[in-house]
Amino acid sequence: MAHHEDLADVTTGEWLENVHPGEILMTDFIEALGLTKNAVAKAIGVGPSRIGEIVRGERSITADTDLRLSRFFGTSEGYWLALQNAYDLEQARRVGRYDDIPSHAA
Repeated sequence: MAHHEDLADVTTGEWLENVHPGEILMTDFIEALGLTKNAVAKAIGVGPSRIGEIVRGERSITADTDLRLSRFFGTSEGYWLALQNAYDLEQARRVGRYDDIPSHAA
């Protein structure tokens, strides 16, 4: 039977914050390097609304955005998509009911 790690706080039983990759982009990269959202958008060749929506958690990171951010910030290709996938999976776990689905793995 498949098992996933429960991210609920051990002492309170409440979920820990599921951090959107846009928050990581803003805090750990843009602000940490003294940049602006507009400067990053211009440097990677996208409209400023794309970066703005990502950092507000209103837009997902796509493969195209991943490649652009990876080249600009020197992260590995797929880094940003991995953050997005982890966020999306955790969001699905929190709202879905998957424990009742039987396993038919080979």
